Amino acid sequence: MAAQFFMPSNNVIGAGALDSAVDIIASLGFKKALIVTDKPLSDLGFAAQVADRLKAKGVESDIFDEVQPNPTVKNVNDGLAKLKAAGADCVVSLGGGSPHDCAKGIALVASNGGKIEDYEGLDKSAKPQLPLISINTTAGTASEMTRFTIITDESRHVKMAIVDKHVTPILSVNDPKLMENMPASLTAATGMDALTHAVEAYVSTAANPLTDACAVKTIELIASYLPTAVKEPKNAEAREQMAYAQFLAGMAFNNASLGYVHAMAHQLGGFYDLPHGVCNALLLPHVEEFNMRAAKARLDEVGAILSANNQELEGLGVIDAIKKLAGIVGIPKSLRELGVKEEDFKVLAENAMKDVCGLTNPVQPTLDEVIAIFKAAY
Repeated sequence: MAAQFFMPSNNVIGAGALDSAVDIIASLGFKKALIVTDKPLSDLGFAAQVADRLKAKGVESDIFDEVQPNPTVKNVNDGLAKLKAAGADCVVSLGGGSPHDCAKGIALVASNGGKIEDYEGLDKSAKPQLPLISINTTAGTASEMTRFTIITDESRHVKMAIVDKHVTPILSVNDPKLMENMPASLTAATGMDALTHAVEAYVSTAANPLTDACAVKTIELIASYLPTAVKEPKNAEAREQMAYAQFLAGMAFNNASLGYVHAMAHQLGGFYDLPHGVCNALLLPHVEEFNMRAAKARLDEVGAILSANNQELEGLGVIDAIKKLAGIVGIPKSLRELGVKEEDFKVLAENAMKDVCGLTNPVQPTLDEVIAIFKAAY
């Protein structure tokens, strides 16, 4: 079967990437951008810095900084209103996965009409979104370069998975200098998110040699550099290697898709407004233990890669190695610690089984099996 490989047509990675990106944006002939970001980055002055750099190159901009950590339908609607009022001809997202996902939702509806809820699922749009440039400040979600966007529907308490070739940005930017100020907890959560992307892509039923190569290198880099990035936030080498790791993970899952870690984590995020990377990190060993019946050889390879690239993981099998790495970087140990309620497992499981990310899991679980995985992580 023929395989398609999706990614942005232009990508800039490494120290100084932001400077290069501003030049590229100006060369594309845009007149006015809507910068989509969150309050913390806006308050730190990052959005204003980007706006000033764009203005110096002849591109005006307005800033929309109301994106929540788990972006909502309201965020998309409010951003869309701001975009229309500004008369912007492009969107620039600045931040981690939340601003990128919200910006994708805004840009998609701006060109296709309707509501963001209309695009839940796979390739529901008819035409490309408004041009989107994504400037990344975290090393984990890879939303700056994927065709995935996750938006919380507040009315249903569900995270909608929108997988659409038309939400792929035209330019992704990963400058590790922008990642130095991430707190340790965010570095850990986003790093484990990237590991989850790689592992799920590697055992996916849609994996191919291209996605395998990306996933393997991701796992090597994360095992080697994530603990250092957490402990030494200004370590330039660790930050740059994690930027490459999360981008490679994006290349892997953007094309091989994901599995039940994400299908289940989306429900926890939508129901309890929990950090996505932490949910993934907690669920990953339990879902992969379930997947052993169909993907043992591949998961054993993941364990060997982790063990070979971090002395603290030497000799451990894949499940124990994942748990140990999560512990090293300070991830909570159970869903109970996050305030998840056992009585909600059934509805969480029912919603997980409707999530498009679960379609490529190596085993299709029953409802009782999904509930059992939640219980194991509890």
